[in-house]
Amino acid sequence: MGYGLAVPLVDVNGLRLLTEESGSGDPLVLVYGSWDDRRVWALIEDDLARSFHVISYDRRGHGGSEDSQEPGSRRDDEDDLAGLIEALDLGPAHVVGNSFGASIALGLAARRPELFHALCAHEPPLMSLAADDPIVAEVGERVTSVVEQIERGQAEAAARDFVENVALGPGAWEMMPDEDRAAMVGLADTFAAEQRDSAWADIDLDSVSGIRFPVLLTQGEESPPFFSKIIARLAEVIEGAEVSTLSRTGHVPHMTHPAEYVAAISGFLTR
Repeated sequence: MGYGLAVPLVDVNGLRLLTEESGSGDPLVLVYGSWDDRRVWALIEDDLARSFHVISYDRRGHGGSEDSQEPGSRRDDEDDLAGLIEALDLGPAHVVGNSFGASIALGLAARRPELFHALCAHEPPLMSLAADDPIVAEVGERVTSVVEQIERGQAEAAARDFVENVALGPGAWEMMPDEDRAAMVGLADTFAAEQRDSAWADIDLDSVSGIRFPVLLTQGEESPPFFSKIIARLAEVIEGAEVSTLSRTGHVPHMTHPAEYVAAISGFLTR
């Protein structure tokens, strides 16, 4: 397929998901985390498209995609990723997931490994794997506070609280472009719905241990330490998994250090 090929809406599990394709080569599907849409990949998409057939999409309830009438779960997002790979005849595909998107990809990989050629997962917030870390309990309390603010109709305050006290650190909200802040506010209800899924932070390690395709687990040098515990637990059970710490980066390397992140992904996937 050539550069710039777009499939605006793809029917997946009874919903239409906004999808964009670019580049040529082996298929590579990008799965973003919470509070975002597919535009979050903008700084790395073109560079990846020089080597791969890149597919980005808005998850259900995000951006230009439809949402279900009933509250969804991470399992639904996993099934959507599977449906997209099948609808576009991409499998087995390379998959790159960030944050909650990495949790989605890992959850699907454990159930449907035949859909994957390789997986790059950056800091999945699978908190159950680091439940003994006191900081995880503190983060859980902060996230609960964010959800409570959303339920009170304080979406902007909740988004700011999440950015500064959970994800990126003090002062980060004011450094974000206006359109990014507005997008996060618009996705507040979707984030709250994700958090209502009782299994959002869990994964079956026995199922994950059955993964036999190449896996790269990345973490940021400046990220909260509990992510290292999560990555270590996953690396213990996924045979042959590689672990890479990205220097001077944090939770969103595709936004803060795009060149370095592309180099890490491309280097792994082309080996």
